[in-house]
Amino acid sequence: MDIHKELDTRGLNCPLPILKAKKALAEMQSGELLKVVATDPGSLRDFQAFAKQTGNELVDQQTLEKEFIHVLRRR
Repeated sequence: MDIHKELDTRGLNCPLPILKAKKALAEMQSGELLKVVATDPGSLRDFQAFAKQTGNELVDQQTLEKEFIHVLRRR
């Protein structure tokens, strides 16, 4: 995957990872990929809901130990 922008939201709780992702996506071109690294377990369902509500595609989600990786494609 060709990631265009990466956000480190480790240590931040809902809704901050989503708000930072929303701001980053607004600055990106259609089709570009945003990777978000979070430590909030609730971010898994938050990013699923965010993708449905905004029309951005949730390309991938991974859990690596205590970190949650989300990859979104800008609509």
